[in-house]
Order: sequence, then C-alpha cells, then structure tokens
Amino acid sequence: MAHKMKSGELLKAQTHIMNHHLSALNSAALTCAVKLGIADVINSHGKPMTISDLVARLPIHPAKGNHLQQLMRILVHSGFFIHQEEGFSLAPASWLLLTDEPLNAKSYTHLKFYPHLAKAFDLLSDWFQNEVPTAFEMASGTTFWNLVASDPRFGATFNEAMACDSRLINKVLISECKHVFEGLTSLVDVAGGTGTVARAISDVFPDLKCTVFDQHHVVANLEGSQNLKFVGGDMFEAIPSANAILLKNLPLTCKLAKQWILHDWNDEQCVKILKKCKEAIPSKEQAGKLIIIDMVMENQKQDHESAATQHLFDILMMVLFAGKERNEKEWAQLFSDAGFSSYKITPGLGTKSIIELCRTV
Repeated sequence: MAHKMKSGELLKAQTHIMNHHLSALNSAALTCAVKLGIADVINSHGKPMTISDLVARLPIHPAKGNHLQQLMRILVHSGFFIHQEEGFSLAPASWLLLTDEPLNAKSYTHLKFYPHLAKAFDLLSDWFQNEVPTAFEMASGTTFWNLVASDPRFGATFNEAMACDSRLINKVLISECKHVFEGLTSLVDVAGGTGTVARAISDVFPDLKCTVFDQHHVVANLEGSQNLKFVGGDMFEAIPSANAILLKNLPLTCKLAKQWILHDWNDEQCVKILKKCKEAIPSKEQAGKLIIIDMVMENQKQDHESAATQHLFDILMMVLFAGKERNEKEWAQLFSDAGFSSYKITPGLGTKSIIELCRTV
C-alpha cells in the first residue's frame, strides 16, 4: 500500500511515473534540435558555442532566444550535447544527427510524431480489449504497410530511416564480423530489397556469389554485378539454394511489405520461413549455414540502454504488426520446431546479435 511507503520511496515512485509520462518531451526536444539544425551549426562552427552564438546562428525568432537555454539543458542531460565553460559541443550521439554524415539517424526523429503512430500508442489499452489485428489499424483504418505505400511523404521518411539503420549495421557487420562470411562460396540474402547489405558483402568478398532474393516487383530492373544477382520469388514457397542463407531484420524499402524478417511474423510463420531456409542450405559437413541478424532479448550481458531499446522495439512490433522480439528461449523453440538442433549467438551489433545455425541432416 502506498500510504505505508516511506517518504523517500513515495517521492522516488512519483518521479519514476512522471518521467515516463513526460518522456515524449525528450523525443520532442530531439526532434526540435534536428529541425533547427543545432548539431550542424555547432559542427560547422569548429569549436564550442555559447547560447548567444547559437541564437545568432540558428533560425529562431529573437523573442525565443532566452528559451534556447532550456532546450539545450535537456539535450545535454539526454547525452546529445556536451556543456562546458566555453560552450556547447557535440557528444558522440549528435554526430549521427549531422546532415552530411552518411550514417546519420535523423529520419527516426521525423517518424515519432506522425499522427497515426501517436494515435496507435494512445489506443493500446483499447486494442487489448478488442479483435482488431493491430493498434495501428485501429488508429489509421489500414495496415502499416498500406499506409507506407499510399502516403509518399511518410513512405519516404520511413524508407530513409530504414536505410540509415542498414548503412550503420553494414559498416559494423563488414568491419567487425567478417569471420561470419569467410569460407562461404555462395549466399542468398532473403528479403534483401535493393541489395544494400548484399552489395557490401560482395564488395568485401569478391569470390562469394551473392543473390538478393525478394518479391518480383522489388527486384525488377535492379542491376547486379559480377558476383551479385537479383532473383524474384516468395520465401514461403521456396528459397534459392546456397552455401549460406542470410535473414536480417533490416527493412530497406516499403516494397518489402510481405517479406520483412523476422520480428513482424508470428511463431508459426517464422517456422515456415526457417524450414524453407533449412531446405536451401547443404549440411554442416558441406559448410552450409543460416545466418540471422536480429535482436535477442534478455541478454544479461547487455547494458541497460540497449536492453531498454529492445523492449521498446518489442512493443513497437506489437503495435504495428502484432509481432514481437524474442529472447533466447523463444528463438531456440523456433529453431527446434524448424528442425535445427543447434545454434550459436554472437552479440556485437548493438541491440542486435548474429545467430548462426547449421543443418545437421
């Protein structure tokens, strides 16, 4: 009972609740900083900037200059900027907010306050009490993918956000996890979209024959290279044979509406996909394997912030697709149901891990 709690406990509990209720303001502050171009201005200045420097350079009304200190204060507390005596400078996270940074993550900030998304979050309790497939459909009257395809502005923003994520993961995957692809002779990137990941792999391993496998309309008119080709088809029907199959939860374009892997599919559908992958690779003795890049929740070795991100994505998948992220036990059950007897999980891609499975029979 709350009335039996000590004063310190009551105040801490209240603060915890208030922080969660007001957490949307953190996103609002970040979005504001991106739209004002604060990181770009500080970066171009070449040295820390005072509030007066920022007011002079930013596109803000003179009457609002005295409020900029408040905005910068929360952005410093959230770890986006550093404040020292000489002024404000970039923190590591703010480097990903720079317009000319190839790995920038600015597009994520534009998605957060899209009306249908915000409404879907508000309707979450109502969704739990009815038969509507997803909270997003309750809010918008259509599926997430239909909206992405029918709303050019939202679709473009979503596509860019996913492309940013892919570019960043590609960089880490190729630089830190090359061993996963060493020794392979052929690889099929299932639902590989326009081939961003496969191209990066094929460039580093010129002797590895890479195939991007996706729906016919996705790969139509896409040009390959000497060791990269595009093949159309349905992963629920059959997957081209290869030394290795790659599955990743890195959507690249709204065209991937029916082949987004694996966290927006239910367990039964995931098992079907995994079985098709198993059929497409040779035995372990022939160096065949399935490579999955996805989240593995509840990893005790993860830092608190990465774990929090995974839990948030888990809820996001539920809201958008009635999908979910999975912990190791849940992954293991899927692998067992699909006929795989063993697996290896290697953390190292931030919130994601590399899961390798071999076909034993």
